[in-house]
Amino acid sequence: MHETIAGRSLLGGLTNNAPGSLKPSGGMGLSDIFPQQLRTFIQMRTNLKVVDNSGAKRVMCIQALKGKKGARLGDIIIASVKEAQPGGKVKKGQVVRGVVVRAAMQRGRCDGSEVKFDDNAVVLINKQNEPIGTRVFGPVPHELRKKKHVKILSLAEHIA
Repeated sequence: MHETIAGRSLLGGLTNNAPGSLKPSGGMGLSDIFPQQLRTFIQMRTNLKVVDNSGAKRVMCIQALKGKKGARLGDIIIASVKEAQPGGKVKKGQVVRGVVVRAAMQRGRCDGSEVKFDDNAVVLINKQNEPIGTRVFGPVPHELRKKKHVKILSLAEHIA
């Protein structure tokens, strides 16, 4: 005798009614279980807030320069400026480089604690990895020191 197995998967919302047949379940989906946004890597098409005074307000990630999955805290990305202030150093539509200074995805520290932020934020840099702006707003994690972004730490108003 063959027994039918019915269940709900957390990752797909699929029910296995018979061997080899997968059908969408009518029950709860992933967004019902986790009402907040999924905390994942900074990847292509991720919108990020700009936290310096370079003139850009919001950028969209085009490519993460390190790692297949995406960028994390301290990684460099290539982004396109989506919103900019008039009279700023960067203009809308310009392709820029940036360092991820705040990420919603948690990152473990050496002492066992974890750091994660409420938003995804970036500081724009030039080809020589120097910040375009002269001020950095909000908290910045001290992990940037290991990634050789000491200049950003010196401009930051608060180091977390």
